[in-house]
Amino acid sequence: MARVETSSSRPYHLVIFGASGFTGQFVVEEVARTVSEGPNGNLKWAVAGRSKQKLEKVMEQAAGVLSKPELRSEVDIIVADVEEPDSLAAMCKQAVIVLNCVGPYRFYGEPVVKACVENGAHHIDICGEPQFLEGMQLNYNSLAADKGVYIVGSCGFDSIPADMGVLYTRDQFKGTLTAVESFLTVGSGPDGGVIHDGTWQSAVYGFADGPKLQGLRRKFNHKPLPSIGSKIKRRGSLFFSNEIQQYTVPFMGSDPSVVKRSQRFLVEENQATPVQYGAYAGIGGIGNIIKLMFAGMMFWFLVKFSFGRNLLIKHPEFFSFGLFSKAGPTRKQMEASSFQFAFYGEGYTEGEDPSQGKPNAKIRTLVQGPECGYVATPIAMVQAALTILNESTALPKKGGVYTPGAAFAKTTLVDRLNKHGIQFSVI
Repeated sequence: MARVETSSSRPYHLVIFGASGFTGQFVVEEVARTVSEGPNGNLKWAVAGRSKQKLEKVMEQAAGVLSKPELRSEVDIIVADVEEPDSLAAMCKQAVIVLNCVGPYRFYGEPVVKACVENGAHHIDICGEPQFLEGMQLNYNSLAADKGVYIVGSCGFDSIPADMGVLYTRDQFKGTLTAVESFLTVGSGPDGGVIHDGTWQSAVYGFADGPKLQGLRRKFNHKPLPSIGSKIKRRGSLFFSNEIQQYTVPFMGSDPSVVKRSQRFLVEENQATPVQYGAYAGIGGIGNIIKLMFAGMMFWFLVKFSFGRNLLIKHPEFFSFGLFSKAGPTRKQMEASSFQFAFYGEGYTEGEDPSQGKPNAKIRTLVQGPECGYVATPIAMVQAALTILNESTALPKKGGVYTPGAAFAKTTLVDRLNKHGIQFSVI
């Protein structure tokens, strides 16, 4: 069982590492909103990062936004740097859970995971980089199990809505669910929507390192998961989706790999029936297709060379047609943005044998919520942390490196998210 109590030597339930980063600011504000949801209605927390001055500014801004002047003096500041292992160790020794907001994780993530495992702190990140997530599983799973530490990756928009959405669909289905496809659509207001370039950097380096990911996966020696029911059909690289009534492409994020890892865990640990998964994202009409083709061709060409990657990193707005920017979205843009995942599942009704004949039942569910990157992501991350603190007996029996679906399958995380504006429903 997870150790989740504070003590005189481990005074904080949560330490937000990278609190002065773009996303970190919004995680700080979300933690400040939810202190009453901590164990026994109390949450002890601190912020951490390289610069005390920048962290003080973060708390100043949070105090103003939330009209909570006490944040300026009541929240402790810890100075810690990824390049100084001793400072990370000192930070981890004081925390029950470290909320790690320092990306790209492929460059800055492992020292924090290592420090957490060695010093007995649980670790939650909002990573959407499969190479990092799977590398941590390969390198730290057994060490984390020995220490009773839970390392739970991808606890933001990547990939809680998709991973928990598949499990929610399975739990709502009356029978044996065998396949699910998800279709993501994103809405924005009159000012449009923008993503901070930290995510763009992760994508650039992720695509460049694609071959390394394949090599990493071979090291697991996984047997293929059994296919129950009809094999899910892979769709084309661009198609018109009748489900969401717009042109659609395969979803390029971490969701498919995270969901597959969750399904493997549930098959191996709980003898569950595996759910096949396909993930897609709507891109709109013809104008967006033309933009995507131009941006895609430039991206694929440039990402192969170091000079090209440097250009992509230097000029995110130009190469993404304004979708990514170094400034990130304004609060006004965030307030007007939203996301929706539509899940289409099929399977066999109770009493039917999944090994015989085609699936005979369907289900449709939705997961919808506010702006993806800086509103939904902090909500998901903080609720994941509160679930560990409040429901340690419902977590897997031993520590390890887990996906959200593996860690939280038996908890009330979905109910918690519903109360905070990330809505799960059956249609």
